[in-house]
Amino acid sequence: MKLVDTHCHLDNEKFDEDRLEVIERIKENLEFCVNIGYDLASSKKSLELAKEYDFIYAVIGVHPIDIAEYDEEVEKELELLGKNPKVVAIGEIGLDYHWMTEPKEVQQERFKKQLELAEKLNKPVVIHTRDAMEDTVNILKEYPNITGVIHCYPGSLETAKQLVDRFYLGIGGTLTFKNSKKAVEVVKDIPLDRIVIETDCPYLTPEPFRGKRNEPIYVEYVAKKIAEIKEISVEDVTKITTENAKKLYRIG
Repeated sequence: MKLVDTHCHLDNEKFDEDRLEVIERIKENLEFCVNIGYDLASSKKSLELAKEYDFIYAVIGVHPIDIAEYDEEVEKELELLGKNPKVVAIGEIGLDYHWMTEPKEVQQERFKKQLELAEKLNKPVVIHTRDAMEDTVNILKEYPNITGVIHCYPGSLETAKQLVDRFYLGIGGTLTFKNSKKAVEVVKDIPLDRIVIETDCPYLTPEPFRGKRNEPIYVEYVAKKIAEIKEISVEDVTKITTENAKKLYRIG
């Protein structure tokens, strides 16, 4: 069994020069990867990639930083895209109070609209939350039938324990950083069957490549760090997190 990258952005311009080579490395080294949209244009590109390659799946949605574009027309287009079987979730959606491109109330209202779209399409969700964990958790409590993943999980162990009955925690390259004490604590205490591995590439490159462009095959370094923290084999991490990814996105 091979690893999975549950969250990547292959349509990003940083892959324009060698995208085919990056995709070839995914084919050789990973079980599959999931390409994540953040606005309507990237959601369409995500589905195009998924249609072209059987080992790439798509997630569609509007990120809180881009939420100004979300209106009824965009929602209709996303609903149409979401009916394709290669679309495995609605995302990357949520709240971002760090950049605050739109007021909290606007972000919350449109986050709820996309959660309702996920319910309508019977899809899991990929949640982005930054400096907004309390509001994110409270909103998710309003939608008890929604499942999914908290991408690049930024919260405490206590909050993680509240979430893992319905949500997987996405763990990426930041786990390998020297200052990642909170993430290490979460990985140590949360059962492995509630964790999925991601890159968020081209961002958040793990050690030993920090500072360079990230790519999906670097999930290997996240898996090694998880194995080290949990004192288990990389093979066990691979097997369990890949099964988790399939359950999360209902693949296979």
